[in-house]
Formats: sequence, C-alpha cells, structure tokens
Amino acid sequence: MTGFIGREYERSQLEHLLTKKTASLVVVYGRRRIGKSRLIENFGKNFNLMTFSGLSPREGISRQDQLNEFSLQMKHYNAPYKHYTDWSDAFYSLAEKTKKGQCVILFDEISWMAMEDPDFLGKLKIAWDLYFNKNPKLILVLCGSVSAWIQKNIILSTGFHGRISLKLFLREMKVEDCKYFWGNHKKNVSNHEKLKILAVTGGIPKYLEEINPSVPAEDNIRRLAFSESGILFNDFSQIFTDTLQRKSDTYKKVVTLLKNGALETTELIKLINVKSGGGFTSYLDELVIAGFISKNSTWHIKDGKTSSLSMYRLSDNYLRFYLKYIEPNIEKIIAGGFSNKSISSLPGFASIMSLQVENLVLSNREKIKKILQILPEDIICDNPFFQRKTNRQEGCQIDYLIQTRHDNLYLCEIKYTRNLIRKDIINEVNEKIKRLKAPKNFSIRPILIYSGQLHDEVIDADYFSQVIDLEELF
Repeated sequence: MTGFIGREYERSQLEHLLTKKTASLVVVYGRRRIGKSRLIENFGKNFNLMTFSGLSPREGISRQDQLNEFSLQMKHYNAPYKHYTDWSDAFYSLAEKTKKGQCVILFDEISWMAMEDPDFLGKLKIAWDLYFNKNPKLILVLCGSVSAWIQKNIILSTGFHGRISLKLFLREMKVEDCKYFWGNHKKNVSNHEKLKILAVTGGIPKYLEEINPSVPAEDNIRRLAFSESGILFNDFSQIFTDTLQRKSDTYKKVVTLLKNGALETTELIKLINVKSGGGFTSYLDELVIAGFISKNSTWHIKDGKTSSLSMYRLSDNYLRFYLKYIEPNIEKIIAGGFSNKSISSLPGFASIMSLQVENLVLSNREKIKKILQILPEDIICDNPFFQRKTNRQEGCQIDYLIQTRHDNLYLCEIKYTRNLIRKDIINEVNEKIKRLKAPKNFSIRPILIYSGQLHDEVIDADYFSQVIDLEELF
C-alpha cells in the first residue's frame, strides 16, 4: 500500500481555504492513530509546511522543556538557533519566518505544547491577532488527540471565538476507502476477509497500515493482537494516556462495562457505584468526544422529538476486541500461547463479531442510506432505536431505524454469522415490528443487512423490502 488514502471530504475542506484572501486558523482533533498529522502533512506537502510537536507527558516535565523542544524544532527550518524562554517570543519568531507566501504551520499535540503554561493559549491568541493573520496565505493548524481539552480550551473558548475558519473531527475511515490498504491484493482478497480485519481494527488508518495483505486475516490478527510486539497488543494503555487528559480508572470501567452491549446511564451509574450528576456525566462526555463511545438517543416516532431515554455503546472496535480477548490473555500471549490458536475459536467470538459489524454499519450509515435511496432531506431521525418496557408497551431494541418525513420506518436488522441465515430471522424481525409502538399511518419496511450466506428460504419468502450484503459497503 502506497500513497495517501481517503479523506476526500476533509481534503476538500482544507483546499477551500486556499481560495480565501485571509489567513486561516484550523482545528483538527480525533483519537490517537486516526491520521490527523498525516492529513495535514499530505495537504501541506506542496507548500512551506512547518510541523511542531509537544513532548509527550511525563512526570516532572516543565514549560521550559516544551520551549526547549520548540527551539530545537525551529532550528530544523533553517532558523538561527534561539533559546526561547517565553512563548510570546517563540510565536513572534515563527510568525516572522512565515510572514510571506503560502505557509502551513502544524502544531501537533497542542495540549502537550501548552502543558504547564496556563498562558500558552492566551499568548497564541495574541500572536494570531498581531502577527500570524497578517499573512493572507498562512494556514495555522492546531491538532491534538485530547479532544475534550481542545473542545473546552479552543473550540468553545471565548478567546478563539470567531477566529476559527475550519474544525475537523476525524472519525474512522469509510469502509469503501479501507479496501485500498490491501493495495494490489484488494481484488483477490474477499470483502468478507476484509470485514474480519475491520471488525478488529475499525477504520483506523494506522492499524490498517500494519496489515500484510498477502496473508490471511487470522494470521494478521494473530501477529498484531496476539504477539507481544503487536501494535494492537500494546496500544491500549497509550490511547488512554494520550487521548484522555484525566488520569482516572473511571474511563476504563465505563468501556469495560460496555464491551458486551449498550447500557443506559442509570445502569452504568449503578454498576460503577458512583453518584449521579455532572461529575460522572463529564467522563461519559469526554469518552464520546474522544470517539470511543457513542450516545444514542431514541426518539418519539409520533412527532420525531428526541426522548430522554438514551443508551451508551462502545463504538470503537479495537477497544472492545482488546478488552474481550487481549487483556484477559496477556500472560498467555507473552508466553506464546496464541501463536497457533484459531482466532474464530475464541469464546463468544461470533456474538462479539456481531457487535463489531454493527459498529461498522453505523459508522457507514451514509452508504446504507444511499443504497436504500433515502434522500438526506427526507430523514427525521436515524439511529439505533429502543423503547423501555412499561405497562402499556413491550420493550424493543432495533439495530438501526430510519424514520422519514413520508411516514416510513426502515427497520434494519444487522446480522453477522458463519452459519446459513435461515427463515427464523423473519420471525425475529416480525417480533420487533409487533413490539414497536408506531402510529397506524406509518409503513414499516424491514431491511436485512447481513454478512454470511442467505438460505434460499429467506429469499423465497420475499419478506424484506431490501437485503443488503455488507460487502456492498466496499
């Protein structure tokens, strides 16, 4: 695999900045390994690109340590060496270096650069107003993995209000772009095999770069996840160190509880045994902002208004796979106990794969809606849907429901199995339709999204309005 893959939308947004007649301040954030720096480096490769990165957190690190590192990095761009002791001087020198011509400046892991200096962002804001924005062809990119910190201190900060030209939150790559990580092998490797890899890694570019397209999915998973040197074996702790600023085991408790399926906030509070309120909610919010979990709010079908009922689900495929299969077996993996083990023989593997595939579908819902020929302007709500059991209604949970303004409900059942999908899937969906409390004037269109093999009896029944093979996502 060579070259830069995907991110067409993000690149188009960045390229639009080149048509402006004023300087641009850009914020790029997202989880570790998602490709933030690579995106900016690819965009700025034809310009005067200058990249600066903060030192990673460690005990005893100081503001001056970060300034010393910046001083050394400035030297790499043919600037006379100067020992900076204040960020105001550092920013002024950089602005002088980039005051003419098309320039892209990348401050990578900006929360690290700002470490131990409460005035860092204030001085950066002043430098932007007084110096940087005087070059109409300059693009300054503030980039980082600590998404909650960026939200609070930059995006929602009054200091930067009205100054940010573009905000990009990088999510997992689309499945249709992920196939290119198989390079010249992409046509010979089945989409089903690619799904196995994506069910473990999600659409995380760095993980996909590590695969060897010439060997089967199981061999790749064994090497990356079940060997002591594998990136998937080692990355978990680093993710929590880099992406979540607060050092707390509450984050891990939340994602661990969600590894087997979605839970309501009240269930999480009860299981973790914490007090309800803003403190715990802030942990959930930070995990959502980081892209690790999703908050799925249900809605009232009658009027389309959002319900107070919501559930949290673990939306990061790597985290679930790590918690389910890598962490419990660390000692065995180090001892080499998985060198010849069949991955598909892992306990509960099929059910976990179902949850992983469900994540892939929800992450690629735009493709699903396109296949179903549903126009964006016609959609009222689309999300996993659930209704709580009461005296007046039965409980119901739907993998993915799309409600349109034409009183249509597309009830999507997501199915992953190594076995034949037989006619009993129709009974399962029928039961959900029966339980679903929908107004009488609504049409319900059952949709089957599957990976595996359909038995002829399912096709012959002509029950589903549409059947979508997950391979169509590619």
